[in-house]
Amino acid sequence: MSDEKGQHVPVLPNEVKTLLKAESGDVVLDCTLGLGGHARMLAESVGSSGMLIGMDVDELNLQEAGERLKNCGCPYRLFRCNFSSFEEVLEEVGITGIDVILADLGVSSTQLDDGDRGFSFQSDGPLDMRLDDRLAESAADLINRLSESELADAIYQYGQERFSRRIARAIHHVRHRGRITTTGQLAEIVAKAMRVKPSSRSSKIHPATRTFQALRIAVNDELGALERLLAKAPRYLRTGGRIGVISFHSLEDGIVKRDFRQQKSDGFYTILTKKPVTGSEEEIAINPRCRSAKLRVAVRTDLPFPG
Repeated sequence: MSDEKGQHVPVLPNEVKTLLKAESGDVVLDCTLGLGGHARMLAESVGSSGMLIGMDVDELNLQEAGERLKNCGCPYRLFRCNFSSFEEVLEEVGITGIDVILADLGVSSTQLDDGDRGFSFQSDGPLDMRLDDRLAESAADLINRLSESELADAIYQYGQERFSRRIARAIHHVRHRGRITTTGQLAEIVAKAMRVKPSSRSSKIHPATRTFQALRIAVNDELGALERLLAKAPRYLRTGGRIGVISFHSLEDGIVKRDFRQQKSDGFYTILTKKPVTGSEEEIAINPRCRSAKLRVAVRTDLPFPG
């Protein structure tokens, strides 16, 4: 999303700024830099006496975010790594406490629009889906390796696709004739298995949407990484520090919701958002990606974290 100056505009910017309440001198951990929209906004809030630590697995995102953060008025360090490894990053920087943690989950528009990345069925490209190109296994590797039952389970668990077994059976049948390697191949297989013509638009979403989501989550271990981040966060958040997570589908939102509730029950958090915060109609009209965005925020109490 870009504004009238051609600059990236992140989702829910006003809500993030208001609820995370980054202030002068704060240490901010942006776990998912993306194109740097949230990071720039938070860096300006904490100023020269604060510190921004940014993380992303995508090298191009890091480069773009680095350009956007130039002259932001705040010291910053950027790291190419998964946010589940933030402990190692903090150790390298020499920081033991954080005031603000933000994770904006999902895939950026630049990644979706790049046909060579394999995230979208809108154009035919390599079936890759790796957010981090250093990962050993691509989506093509995954669907050609998993057994039919394993594939069905993954599509059902991560894509919430009720036709997962039918789709897995179709993939299993086709790959015996040759390796499945492109997004176009996979989208066509899924559409035929579901007996839906994508061009007919009889459904509100493309028939392959949930299958593509499932494979992307599986390839990048997105839910596992989120769970590891949330489990470690209370140890490093200072008293009064805030953690905010923006999710884009119910699996992510459910993990965040359950974690915050458990941390509240254990005495480490108070929950600032009883219900997830969503975009206004005005913002959704300007930035359609906000339609599925949900922000949850919790505040660290003064109860010491064990260990």
